[in-house]
Amino acid sequence: MDAAFTAEQDEMRRTLREILAKRCGPDEVKAAVRTAAGHDRELWQQLSRQLGLPGVAVAEEYGGVGCAPGDLALACEETGRALLPSPLLATAVLAAPLITAFGTAGQRAALLPPLAAGGLTAALAVPGPALAAALALTGDNAPGDWAGGGRAGGVQARRADDGWRLYGEVSQVLDGHSAGLLLVAAHTGGFARSRTLLFLVREGAPGLVRDRQATLDETRPQGRIQLRDVEAELLGAEGGDDPLPALAATGRGAAAVLAAEAVGAADRALARTVEYVRQREQFGRAVGSFQAVKHRLADLYVQVQAARSAAYYAAWDPDQGALALAQALEALRTTAGEAIQLHGGIGFTWEHDAHLYFKRAAADELLFGPVHRLRAHAAHRAGLFDPSATPERAAV
Repeated sequence: MDAAFTAEQDEMRRTLREILAKRCGPDEVKAAVRTAAGHDRELWQQLSRQLGLPGVAVAEEYGGVGCAPGDLALACEETGRALLPSPLLATAVLAAPLITAFGTAGQRAALLPPLAAGGLTAALAVPGPALAAALALTGDNAPGDWAGGGRAGGVQARRADDGWRLYGEVSQVLDGHSAGLLLVAAHTGGFARSRTLLFLVREGAPGLVRDRQATLDETRPQGRIQLRDVEAELLGAEGGDDPLPALAATGRGAAAVLAAEAVGAADRALARTVEYVRQREQFGRAVGSFQAVKHRLADLYVQVQAARSAAYYAAWDPDQGALALAQALEALRTTAGEAIQLHGGIGFTWEHDAHLYFKRAAADELLFGPVHRLRAHAAHRAGLFDPSATPERAAV
């Protein structure tokens, strides 16, 4: 593993940081999340045209940049620093890899170019708060129980004369209220022969009803989707492979990207706190000059740097993504909490942006964690709790 960044990666980081510094300050973030889409459409188009951000990890033959997934993680570290509200996570991290891995040749050719160009956004819709389970981050997704198990609830699919029809409701879908394309996990075959498949639903399809939901973290906009006899297209070939392994592989890559994003947010929260305690005076001296404050900040710095190392390693080896995500989310949660404390009275106010980092930490744990379940599943996969495991395997 070579941890050194290339000149291209350094340039991408520098350019992205400059753009976000100009267009994505705290006031701009608060204004963007209150729009109907939940993000700044003009900024999204600028990032798409100038940097090709949504197509960083998409192959060049489909109009993407053709970089490695690690480059997308590096970019998301910068978007995490700014708490950028955008469709990047839902489109480039969750939807595009699924279409690449599981779509037919025709579906890849039709969908990946507009996704890579930023003209089309996409969202992965799984029932209820089951995103972490669907991506196999907190448990095995193979049983498919996270999608309703073929019973009442979730989304049901049935064949019709003109293809497939979907029925059901999905809540807490990242960018589900505004995405132009939905990837919907649905059950087919009834209870006896239930099977989870992925379907494509276009914006404006008859019977599709969407609305935005109130969320803890406004920078992660979510929507509720109602499917009322909606025409859908099966993702992949008829009678093809099970999509659950592709979902698990997407989850491993997404965990690495999310870990980098959380590290970026934690690093920025820490930097802002250090800057504040250097300037804020109490008892005739800077707050940061007190030994107890220095120790707290030093502990935070070590935790953030450890999380960064884990995130970079996961970008190189996505199989370690869940563990890196657990460490990064814990670092973000701790740093954001300490940032509020060390900012004193102003840190608790709505006008200050310290609460945005704290909400990002809490919301990401709700969506992709919690931390203890991420670690428990990683330990289970490594065989740490298996009495029949060999010492070598248990030591992984």
